[in-house]
Amino acid sequence: MPTTRDYYEVLSVEKTAEGDEIKRAYRRMAMKFHPDRNPGDEEAETKFKEAAEAYEVLSDDRKRQVYDQHGHAGLRGAPGGGAAHDFSRMHADDIFSMFNDIFGGQGGGRARGGRRVARGYDLETEVQLTLNDVLTGVEREVQFTRLDVCDTCDGSGAEPGSTPETCATCGGHGQVVQTGLGGMFRMQTVCPHCQGRGSVVTQKCTDCAGKGRQPKQRTLSVKIPPGINDSQAVRIQGEGEPPPPEMSPDGSGVRGDLHVVARVVDHDLFERRADDLVVEMPISFTQAALGAHVEVPTLEEPASVMIPKGTQHAKVMKISGAGLPNLRSGRRGDIVLIAKIQIPKKLSEQQEKLLRDFAETEHDASVMPEHHGFWDRIKRIIG
Repeated sequence: MPTTRDYYEVLSVEKTAEGDEIKRAYRRMAMKFHPDRNPGDEEAETKFKEAAEAYEVLSDDRKRQVYDQHGHAGLRGAPGGGAAHDFSRMHADDIFSMFNDIFGGQGGGRARGGRRVARGYDLETEVQLTLNDVLTGVEREVQFTRLDVCDTCDGSGAEPGSTPETCATCGGHGQVVQTGLGGMFRMQTVCPHCQGRGSVVTQKCTDCAGKGRQPKQRTLSVKIPPGINDSQAVRIQGEGEPPPPEMSPDGSGVRGDLHVVARVVDHDLFERRADDLVVEMPISFTQAALGAHVEVPTLEEPASVMIPKGTQHAKVMKISGAGLPNLRSGRRGDIVLIAKIQIPKKLSEQQEKLLRDFAETEHDASVMPEHHGFWDRIKRIIG
């Protein structure tokens, strides 16, 4: 049965999400709930199919437009719904084909001469970084789990000493031919009995339950370059999974890749905007009026900044070259300072007297001409 859940909710994305974000969300869910990683878990299988269904719609501009306007009813051809699509007829092969397209499986590469080369699935893991890590670059150790060739049966899925039998359904070819419309067309598909292997294991390997693959934990040291942005990934070639057993029982072929996604945590002081670091700088109203040298923190050594006389609230100043390096050029951005004038809540008697004396001088138009100009305009408006 097709899902009735909101597709954006299924993939945990906003309705404004763009194609790359939707693709990343599907990748995460597909890897988490893939049946090979959750054998016998019906709930995980359901979530895997829901994610595939949601991705098929949200990754297609036309289907997404219909869904946004008419919901599930539009996709199923309800009155006024536009293009019809019945997900209840969606075959498992279609779902795994979508998974393979995203993760690079099912023969994603070709050898010389055009011969198709079996390719394994890509994997994804995450690493948390601080802005200081982004500034300098960092080397981090990551741990992840991938399906690897079973050491006991060398990927055959058969108990050592036994031999897989030729599949009776496809005669060992791994493919079957289906006909339709009274024999008017023929279609070759993967054999549903042996899943394309051409053979069937009768005595299953006890270590991998006949799958030919086992989850194995792997640890790698990964270099994160300076300037990396949140959600960007470092690709480690060949650290993904081997080709699936139906394509290559012994794992020969091209391994998928590992994508290490950067998650940059928020800083207590700075807000990142591209390669710049933005910070609100509190200053007193006397510093703003008279000017002052103030010390400003950076990701490295503190810097001295001159506050010019007459600085207004929200005035923008910069410390050039003190921001983050650009990932491509290495050129550093700036620290952007936004003046935030602090007004004291309590005054001493002497401070209040001094301010009242100063306030008396404000009646002189030469002191604050803009002040008087404003009130003159108000008087003209209200008569």
